[in-house]
Amino acid sequence: MAEFLAADVLWSLGRGVAGLLFLAWALRVLNWAWWRPRRLERALRAQGLNGTPYRFPYGDVKEILRLRKEARAKPMPLAHNIIPRLLPFFHRAMDEYGKISFTWFGPVPQVTITDPELVREVLSNKFGIFGKPTQNPLSRFFSKGLFVYEGEKWVKHRRIMNPAFHAEKLKRMLPAFSACCSDLMDRWENMAGSEACYELDVWPELQSFSGDVISRTAFGSSYEEGRQIFQLQSEQAELVIQVVQNLYVPGYRFLPTPKNKRIKAIDREIRSILRGIIKKREQDIKTGKASTDDLLGLLMESNMKHLQEDGNKNAGMTTEDVIEECKLFYFAGQETTSALLTWTMICLSMHPTWQVRAREEVLRVFGENKPDFDGLSHLKIVTMILYEVLRLYPPFILIRRQTYKTMKIGDVVYPPGVLLLLHAIFVHHDPNLWGKDASEFNPERFAEGVSKASKEQVAFFPFGGGPRICIGQNFSLLEAKMGLSMILQHFYFDLSPSYAHAPRTIFTLFPQRGAQIRLRKLSSTTT
Repeated sequence: MAEFLAADVLWSLGRGVAGLLFLAWALRVLNWAWWRPRRLERALRAQGLNGTPYRFPYGDVKEILRLRKEARAKPMPLAHNIIPRLLPFFHRAMDEYGKISFTWFGPVPQVTITDPELVREVLSNKFGIFGKPTQNPLSRFFSKGLFVYEGEKWVKHRRIMNPAFHAEKLKRMLPAFSACCSDLMDRWENMAGSEACYELDVWPELQSFSGDVISRTAFGSSYEEGRQIFQLQSEQAELVIQVVQNLYVPGYRFLPTPKNKRIKAIDREIRSILRGIIKKREQDIKTGKASTDDLLGLLMESNMKHLQEDGNKNAGMTTEDVIEECKLFYFAGQETTSALLTWTMICLSMHPTWQVRAREEVLRVFGENKPDFDGLSHLKIVTMILYEVLRLYPPFILIRRQTYKTMKIGDVVYPPGVLLLLHAIFVHHDPNLWGKDASEFNPERFAEGVSKASKEQVAFFPFGGGPRICIGQNFSLLEAKMGLSMILQHFYFDLSPSYAHAPRTIFTLFPQRGAQIRLRKLSSTTT
């Protein structure tokens, strides 16, 4: 009898504990999904900020998706006013609630900030208050490394990686840039054959080109293995995009679906290839055979230097750290430059006068010779064009930060837990900053440099700003100058009648329906 009573007591205690745990969990969820959002909303409205009301539990997510789907279904005119198509919900919210207003990403308030001075204040992050928001679980396959690290780890990695992106080191990579450009021109000329006009979707072509550039510049003699990584990451990106559509199903990413299993298998394969390349390079360093003319060599050289100077094994990067940075080289480098070159060809097709001016400058500086470092540094018109394309079509249209402590920005005190949306696309298209022609293609605005192109010097930030400004911006611009110069040396180009202007953003801003361009060999247009 006593045993039954004891068992009954234990059972009752177990149920009581389970009930308390469930209650604690329920209260936590209720706080996350209702009490906390309401408290944050009151704090923002009390300071004069306007925004959408909080809708339990999704916030504005459903409306954002609905308006985006409607916008993408409609044809867009061939013009550079792309915000209504890209961000219809935020465009409407700004018109209704003001340039500094808030909306809701689920139960999290997100404040749109488009004042350049406030943007600079957030990006400067002087007090370490603004950090990167929690990443999408699937983003770890692409954007770990310097892109997401915070605090001391970010400082360490940035310090080790900076030397690899110094101008003198980039100069060593120019032969690799040139070789990839020559391969691209040969491929296009062979595809065109004897045709007077050849139509080509240049978007996948330029993605492949920039992947080749990263492969050669990052891994040098391991170029073919690097190309394999590029192909695997391309497949992985397509799968991740498909899986993201189902993330509203709790725990979906953990299910052993064929796509989820393939994503993880690709990640393991990429890591295995990179680990092999790094191990071989370490052996070459020990035997004195290693090259330091590629990014991996420069990175490992800088890493070893820090280890020797500090005498502490924790001062450097581990093999896993190097693997993550190599993955980031591919993802960020390939996406950014291919998008920039693609939009540049589209813009120069839409504005042939500027294409003529750019070609005249390139031929005047280089003639039929391959572009060199000094000549690329003196291409004024080409640089103006690239800046204008980056203004109208920034690769990353917004930067996200999150407050982790109470912080005053301008006249508003933001409590912890607020997302800050720094919309580069809104700032870059603001007529109050760039003039009435803000949504028009006018490279002339950059004739006297970036600082005098707009009313506010900080109104142009296609590569971010502050201490976290993109470490690869000079790499990307040098690659784009080389690529565009050689295209202009070999071809005249214009838009195909089949081209449909449809800017879209997933990771970067890209042409959703491709970039169909008609190529004419320069020799055939000048004879």
